Parts: sequence; C-alpha cells; structure tokens
Amino acid sequence: MNKFKVASFLIICVILLQSCKGMKPGDAKKSPPDPRERVKRNLEEGKGFRLNDVVSKRGRGGDFEFASSNVLWRASLDIIDFMPLTSANYSGGIVITDWYSNDNNPNETIKITIRFLSNEIRSDALDIKVFYKTCTSDFKCVVSQKTGTIDTELRKEILKRATLYSDEDKAKNFKPYVTTPKIGGKD
Repeated sequence: MNKFKVASFLIICVILLQSCKGMKPGDAKKSPPDPRERVKRNLEEGKGFRLNDVVSKRGRGGDFEFASSNVLWRASLDIIDFMPLTSANYSGGIVITDWYSNDNNPNETIKITIRFLSNEIRSDALDIKVFYKTCTSDFKCVVSQKTGTIDTELRKEILKRATLYSDEDKAKNFKPYVTTPKIGGKD
C-alpha cells in the first residue's frame, strides 16, 4: 500500500510539472506592478480561467481546436488559395500544392511546399520550398528547387496575414474583467 502511495505521488508530481512545460516567461517591463491590474489583463487576454466560465461549460461537451484556429495555417491556405492542393495535413503540419502554371509561360510550372515548424508567428516557423518544372516541346521536363523572391514574398505575406488574424482573434475573444465587491465593503 505504501508503494502505491509513493507511485501515485510521483505520477501527480510529473503531471503537474509537465503542465508548466508550455508556459512562457513573462516580461516584467510589459506587466503592470499592481497585482489586480495583472490579473485583470491576463483574464482579458484569455490567460487563466474564470470559475463562472468553467461552470457555464458544464454539459456542453468538449471544446476542440481545429485547423481554423491556427492563424499560420489559415493565412497560408488563404495566400495560396489560387493553386490546387495535393495535400493539406494539419496534424502533419504540411501543405503541398499541385503543379501550377499561369497562361504567360505554359512550359514552366511551380509547386510549393509549406511545413509548419511552430504555431508561433515567426519567420522561422515556416519552411517554404518552391519547385520549378520546365518542360520542352518534346515533353522532357526538369524539376529544380529554387530559393529567391517567391519564397521570401510568400513567407512575408503569410506572416502579415497571420498577424492580422491573430489581432482579430484577440479582439473577438476579449472579455472585460469585472470585479465583484467583497463582503463587508472592502476590496
């Protein structure tokens, strides 16, 4: 029985320590010195929880996050929506377009692969590869990967759109923090 208690205690400790793994350290310069203001700001930004939110969600089932909640994913699909997709795997974190050609140069086609390395809006969160296929009139084709303006511009546009989506989501999810007076009239 004693071994069971020790094992249970260790498992609970590991679970509690793992839950802190994804937390980012705060920036003291951006935090207000008053603890009430910090609590208010954190709750308005969706950090932490409110007891009345937990009670109101009872009986609703689970809350699920789908690919549409990832701003980088949404922005990438919106930017390349003119191209047909071969594969779009959210859980694998990759989008692959089919070969695409515009009317200006039918002998040259382009294919784009976007891998998501992180959910954060950063330039190194995306691995973008651009492939070119050039075919001659006798159907001999050469495929090559090139780096240059297309992948740089694509990355810039995806990050710009993802930032806009993130700002929209923050504004949409903003809930003002309302304090309730304590019993006895004191704060």
